[in-house]
Amino acid sequence: MWPSRNRTETVTCLACGIERARDEAREYDKHGDRWDREDKTFEYLCKACHSDLCHHPRGELEDLLVDLEAGRLDRDAFLASYLSAVEERYGPLEEES
Repeated sequence: MWPSRNRTETVTCLACGIERARDEAREYDKHGDRWDREDKTFEYLCKACHSDLCHHPRGELEDLLVDLEAGRLDRDAFLASYLSAVEERYGPLEEES
């Protein structure tokens, strides 16, 4: 039997934690490839949190975070290693005026 079309699926926004109807959210794929759906489960962002995101390409960001063991180090140690790695890979950071 087919699922009911009028059934409202709810999802939880990974940024703010608020539960919303699925049609009030955006899919988020941490690998940046939401079109390849085989063996994937998606996370969701509410529309407000999604619009607050930077939508620029993230290139090597996921690999860099894995290399730096993001989520395993305390915040200060992670930020120090992140800034050092970014400067090493891409040059000095500049302040915007």
